Amino acid sequence: MLHGLPFMPQTFSKFGISFLYPDNWTLDETRAEGEAESATVYSPGGAFWSVSVHPPSTDPVRLAEAAVAAMQAEYSDLEQESSFQLVDGKKVHGFDLAFYYLDLTNSAFVRSLRTPVATYVLFYQAEDREYGQLEQVFAAITKSFFDSVQ
Repeated sequence: MLHGLPFMPQTFSKFGISFLYPDNWTLDETRAEGEAESATVYSPGGAFWSVSVHPPSTDPVRLAEAAVAAMQAEYSDLEQESSFQLVDGKKVHGFDLAFYYLDLTNSAFVRSLRTPVATYVLFYQAEDREYGQLEQVFAAITKSFFDSVQ
């Protein structure tokens, strides 16, 4: 363990951000002109953690709400609870989500924040049995991301 985090030897460092992730996870990155840049890492079991980078003028609350609206369109039984926290003095808005997919319960989390450099949206999701095993990994990836943004 490094600084209380699980050992995560892979590093993503593009789009003005960086984060650590486990070496057995798969990375997918998107950089389309005129759209948000994003990076997503996938666990072998199908869980994922994603970050998108938007211009700093973009409202972080609206981005989080848009993510929830997209989930509501997909999952009619979606339950949501709003979240707000301060992380290293940064205001982080978001939602905790729960829904059923293929008769399994799933948890998803949306977090958004604005800095002078960019507005970021984090989204991570897992089937609940896998989430129990990955909660600390998600927390470590998220912490490594927060440590990288100004």
